[in-house]
Order: sequence, then structure tokens, then C-alpha cells
Amino acid sequence: MREEVYMAGMGGQGVLLAGQILTQAAMLAGLEVSWFPLYSPEVRGGRATCTVVAADEEVGSPAAGHPAAMILMDKIAVDNHLGRVKSGGLVVVNSSLAGEEFSRDDLRIVPIPANDIATELGGERAVNMVLLGGYVEVTELVTLEATEQALREVIPQRHHSFLPVNVAALQRGAQCATNQIS
Repeated sequence: MREEVYMAGMGGQGVLLAGQILTQAAMLAGLEVSWFPLYSPEVRGGRATCTVVAADEEVGSPAAGHPAAMILMDKIAVDNHLGRVKSGGLVVVNSSLAGEEFSRDDLRIVPIPANDIATELGGERAVNMVLLGGYVEVTELVTLEATEQALREVIPQRHHSFLPVNVAALQRGAQCATNQIS
């Protein structure tokens, strides 16, 4: 088994953090993992991407030219990266910023209004956790419980006051995805 997920959005949306949390959750599940971040030099508002590769054997390369899954956090990410997803692949997309109409019909697209959900929960910056929760629910690469544990381990202690809203965001993203696939 080898699962590749590519995440993209603008700086400040938590793309890299979502990748770190998924990486930690996969390690907790006993998988071999690689996390490959890439970001533009702007302090805020630049583009950020990361690739997470999880496998049940050693990961030889962190690269994923045509990944089978993506988490896309805004319209620019959709415009720039949707064409790279393997046919039949999965895309979890923030429909609050990217809409729900896409140029490909050979993909399994799960639109989640992540900005709307995060705002409703009182944590406008939890968009990444909403989308990550949706991805985890649809793929079952790792459990939601392992993802919540990874969140607790990755977030620095000084930010643990934000854990309740982030855990709620993971759960709501998972619930939103479940409602679409059932």
C-alpha cells in the first residue's frame, strides 16, 4: 500500500500544518511516512504545498508527480493543481473559496465549505482541519482518533487552548464528507 496526498493553498491556511498532522497520524498507525513541504518566500499570502506519502513499506521517494489524492484549499490551488490528479483520484476541496464546479469529471470530488464551517465553529483558521477531517474520513488511511492524537502532539503546548476548536473542525469535516458519500 502506498498513499500519496498533495495539499495546496495560500500561506496562512495551514497547508503545512495539515501535512504534519497527517504525517504524525500515519506514524501513529505504524506506517512509513514522508512529508515534503514547499512554500513561496512571502511571509503571508504566498503559495504553500506539501506532499505526504504513507506506505506499509519504506518510502523511497517523497515526490508525487500525479498523486491519487489532493486537498485543495482555494480556487488558485484548484486552477493550478487539479490537472495533476490521477484519473479516478480523490480531491477534497474547500468549496467556500473554490466553488463546486470543476473541469474534470473523472475524479471523486468532495466539496466541503471549510471556511463556512470554521467560522461557524469560531475558529476561522481551522479551515485546514475541516478539510483534513474530510480527507481522513473518505480515505480511511488513518483514523480520526489518530488524527486527533497527532494534532495534540504536533501543536505546541502554548497553543493547546485552540485544540477544542481544531478537534471540532476535524469532526465536522469528517461528518460533512460522510454526508456526501453515504
